[in-house]
Amino acid sequence: MTQFQERHNNFTFAAKSQSQKFHNLLKTIGPGLTTATAYDTAWAARLHAVTPELAQSAIKWLRTHQLSDGSWGMGEFVYHHERVICTLIAIIALAENGCCEDTDRIQEGAASIDHHLAHLVNDKSGETIAFEMLFPTLMVRAKQLGIMPRGKTTFFNSMHKTRAYKIARSPGNMISRYVTMSFSAEMAGEDGVHLLDVGNLQETNGSVGYSPSATAYYLLHIDPQNVDAQKYLERTFIDGGLPNVATIDIFERAWSLWNLAITDSHSEQLWQAAQPHLDYLEDAWVPGKGAGTAIDWTLKDGDGTSIVYEVLKRYGRSVDLDGLLHYETDTHFRTFQLESNVSTSTNIHAYGALRHARLHETHPSVQKIADYLKTSQTAQGYWVDKWHASPYYPTTHLIIASAGYQDHLVTKAIDWIYNTQRPDGSWGYYVSTAEETAYCLQALSIWQAAGHYVPSIAIRKGYHWLNNHMHQPFTPLWIGKCLYTPLLVVQSTIISALMLAERSINMTLSN
Repeated sequence: MTQFQERHNNFTFAAKSQSQKFHNLLKTIGPGLTTATAYDTAWAARLHAVTPELAQSAIKWLRTHQLSDGSWGMGEFVYHHERVICTLIAIIALAENGCCEDTDRIQEGAASIDHHLAHLVNDKSGETIAFEMLFPTLMVRAKQLGIMPRGKTTFFNSMHKTRAYKIARSPGNMISRYVTMSFSAEMAGEDGVHLLDVGNLQETNGSVGYSPSATAYYLLHIDPQNVDAQKYLERTFIDGGLPNVATIDIFERAWSLWNLAITDSHSEQLWQAAQPHLDYLEDAWVPGKGAGTAIDWTLKDGDGTSIVYEVLKRYGRSVDLDGLLHYETDTHFRTFQLESNVSTSTNIHAYGALRHARLHETHPSVQKIADYLKTSQTAQGYWVDKWHASPYYPTTHLIIASAGYQDHLVTKAIDWIYNTQRPDGSWGYYVSTAEETAYCLQALSIWQAAGHYVPSIAIRKGYHWLNNHMHQPFTPLWIGKCLYTPLLVVQSTIISALMLAERSINMTLSN
């Protein structure tokens, strides 16, 4: 056997292996797997008077997950907004628990908050969800407990006044399951309970906004005896901790199938395994409104709608364009009806969906998004987004959507990806991660398949690094009220990237 044949057979065998991994993943998909977070777990730790066993489990989780600098949050890199909000609610929960053994933990946590508050400006993607309302709400409680961080009082006073102004001028009963604020209902605190439309707040699964922390707040301050809310939290616990959001059955299916679709796999086995999930997405689609993160979640959104639309079109399913166009505004596509700032990734995903609706690149809706993306691109050539901490996420997704459609939108972005590959073959804005490396391999492989030159060494080095680092745990990069990882979504991204890279390498070896 020649050296070429041996290498070719190795890659061909690997391709079959990746296909089997994807098949196994499709069999695993369900309500959605996400990582536990310090923020949501700390909210559950406050429920010692409501559900003592659950609260004690959460307290134990907090004690074992404090980081070396005294803060809480994900430890792989520092995202300062997350460290502040996670640490603040964690020391509140520990102080309310009233155990002497937690005194040092509380003091170390409070000291770390001062440090991270001074560096909020360094967070590339900006605030975590509802930070401007949650931080002052929690600081009031910390002050009551005598554990308020010593520094940054001017910053706190400014945010507290802004929150008080908004609370005073907001109409009563404005927060219900029909608006996005339900996901962060705990922003109401004790002084803003009148903002809650209590009779229309809970979802059918017992949650408030599909958020464990908002549901814990509801049990703590609104209805401590609510059995449905308690059962929701009990179902949602992951090894003693709670996730940022649950469930994500549409989100997990749509993204996993999207990652499979872009490989253009001709596997009959994968095609058949995808069909029940496509049926599920098709059933979840609401004509004229699209889809959301979960099938029974009241809210639909522009991002989820875009991905579900594209997936259904890629697999030849019937779906109405009106559901996607429902999110179009005069200048861009929105995620939700009420949002404080535009999501870059929502517009990128809407752009990809419009392409698969077979709209010409000169169509006004397509051009609208293209114009928005031109103005939001950084000088270095990448894009940032409020839903993800890494610029590689929106940037690579636009490359995938643009390749062979409007190539000129991303030529500078391609150079940025080349220039930021690390010597070991990986990519990562903060640290090397499997998720970001997978995004870049997907983008470069599809850019190459569209007829553009891509240095084979970039794909080979990235492939070998990713193949050796494809297993969990993954670095949390997705932005909610803290950072988290949708596990199967990231896993599907990695397998998809390896499949694409193997195809590219096989083509290079054949030439």
